[in-house]
Amino acid sequence: MRRWFMAALVLPVAISLCTACHKREQGGAPGKLKVVTTLFPLYDFAKQIGGNKADVSLLLPPGMEPHSFEPKPDDMVRVNRADLFIFTNKYMEPWAAQIVGALDNKKILVVDTSRGVKLLKAGSEAATGHEDDAHGHEAGGVDPHMWLDFDNARLMVDNMLAGFVARDPANREYYSANAAAYKAQLAALDQRFKAGLSQCDKREFLHGGHFAFGYLAKRYGLRYQSAYAVNADAEPTAAKLADLVKQMRSYGLKYVYTEELLNPRVAETIARETGAGLLHLHGAHNISKEDLDRGVTFISLMEDNLKNLRIGLQCR
Repeated sequence: MRRWFMAALVLPVAISLCTACHKREQGGAPGKLKVVTTLFPLYDFAKQIGGNKADVSLLLPPGMEPHSFEPKPDDMVRVNRADLFIFTNKYMEPWAAQIVGALDNKKILVVDTSRGVKLLKAGSEAATGHEDDAHGHEAGGVDPHMWLDFDNARLMVDNMLAGFVARDPANREYYSANAAAYKAQLAALDQRFKAGLSQCDKREFLHGGHFAFGYLAKRYGLRYQSAYAVNADAEPTAAKLADLVKQMRSYGLKYVYTEELLNPRVAETIARETGAGLLHLHGAHNISKEDLDRGVTFISLMEDNLKNLRIGLQCR
């Protein structure tokens, strides 16, 4: 029988996969909590919480775009050997349900970090400045990129902390102290964004990637348009590109933003048509092998975003 740990939407799962998966993964540090996360923000948050008492891994291979990820049998085996499996929400990783449904490890805790988070509608007027924006997400009309509102990021840390404590109550104080320290860093990051974006000549920005920055735009009073919908599977139409070019000119924007893990050809096309420059905005879904080796963090990615937003928005 499944029971629900409501503080963090943590659920023990008990469905058959294979007998061999009952054994703990060999090669892990003895006595450490084994944690598997889906996306990079969760990976980084979990490392901050777990410190030296957890082995944290990222399920997505470096450079893999999460919207197109399909778990393989090896991924399911890997998750089945963990103590904690942490995902963002059912809209961001619909494939997480497939993994959870294949687990037979009765002790694993599955953490849905969206507990208590108010999810935005995709393409909402608050983010786009258009009442009838039709270029939203296919996933139930919900924008799943909730970590780009740093208040939400702190809630996600709380939900993850509940999972750590439920699985390893002996180290409650250690995990709690780490989580509190990291939440303070996120709060300071939020204040830097508020201050850095408070005096800007422009309040609009255009992103040549998929619709990922609605939460950030809403939080800091910006208006935002993207070339793609949720997963960038379908190329934007000629009419959509023409509308974006028109908006660039209407707002007098000097830059268009590119996205990590996505071919920048659409952003480059808009830039050529308008004479705009290119800047980068990182949604932090996942990072490259090079970035992983360099020790890039969620906060460092967001600091780079703030720098580029200040340039594009002509902030003082």
